Amino acid sequence: MATLSSFAPLAILSLVLVISAIVFEAEARPRTFFVFGDSLVDNGNNNYLATTARADAPPYGIDYPPSHRPTGRFSNGYNIPDLISQRLGAEATLPYLSPELRGNKLLVGANFASAGIGILNDTGIQFINVIRMYRQLQYFKEYQNRVRAIIGASQTKSLVNQALVLITVGGNDFVNNYFLVPNSARSRQYPLPQYVKYLISEYQKLLQKLYDLGARRVLVTGTGPLGCVPSELAQRGRNGQCATELQQAAELFNPQLEQMLLQLNRKIGKDTFIAANTGKMHNNFVTNPQQFGFITSQIACCGQGPYNGLGLCTPLSNLCPNRDQYAFWDAFHPSEKANRLIVEEIMSGFKIYMNPMNLSTILALDAITT
Repeated sequence: MATLSSFAPLAILSLVLVISAIVFEAEARPRTFFVFGDSLVDNGNNNYLATTARADAPPYGIDYPPSHRPTGRFSNGYNIPDLISQRLGAEATLPYLSPELRGNKLLVGANFASAGIGILNDTGIQFINVIRMYRQLQYFKEYQNRVRAIIGASQTKSLVNQALVLITVGGNDFVNNYFLVPNSARSRQYPLPQYVKYLISEYQKLLQKLYDLGARRVLVTGTGPLGCVPSELAQRGRNGQCATELQQAAELFNPQLEQMLLQLNRKIGKDTFIAANTGKMHNNFVTNPQQFGFITSQIACCGQGPYNGLGLCTPLSNLCPNRDQYAFWDAFHPSEKANRLIVEEIMSGFKIYMNPMNLSTILALDAITT
């Protein structure tokens, strides 16, 4: 008759095989991907929050396969994180608040982004219940604790260190803070150049915390052409011209952001932070839409009022029949086609777009060193 002790080696062997299978699966997976930021990269976290900053009603998602239904992305289809995930050979990251994000799904990564937020905690206060940046970083720490329970501390550290990170934040600090209302609290506190310097200094603190939490390859996007989005054309532009003050804000912010990232890299001693100049990328098709197959870069596909730039995109809004012909999907956000153009530059753009290197170069270098 078999004794309990005779089963012990089999039990240990079985346990080792199970753990090995989990670790092997983790190692065989595409690169883990984490996303932080605002509505440009939110995959649906705000669907789980009591906030007006949501994209959970038609016609959002009208081109998102296979359902063609809203997902919480502020797009007609794929957003920038989706398209980067595809280039990584990975499935799309799930929103961190999604109940589906559990078990091995956690090893794909997570999207912590939340529409309406900014670098500053007082940005987007009108949206009330959103995941501000400090909270996104707290969730990232919580995420790592959850993964440790699955693959252990050492494997979790490697997974995070080797992951790709995308962060997109800053535009709302102008649109939904400094310029939100005339004589806003921040505009009374700071002239625009000093406000930009303050934002950059606060952003640096956030990026340092992200590094301290284990991020080692971080794509940091600048702001788009803030004064040229349909919303600002409708409210502040004159005769179809971009809103001057918001354009000035973007022109001040983006170069200072790039310089701050390069300084951080020098301090760290590695090219951890990559400046993605999405402002320049956007400007290409804003100034010459026809060259990129658009019929307009001024009128949003979905909306109402001048340039379809007033209010939200809703089932009652004007809706263009061919989204690929419009650079902007709604009053603020690029169409899926515009997002594809941006990701093309992120993947293979020259140094004026991606400093110090593009994502293809990063992936090639990291494949050699890991």
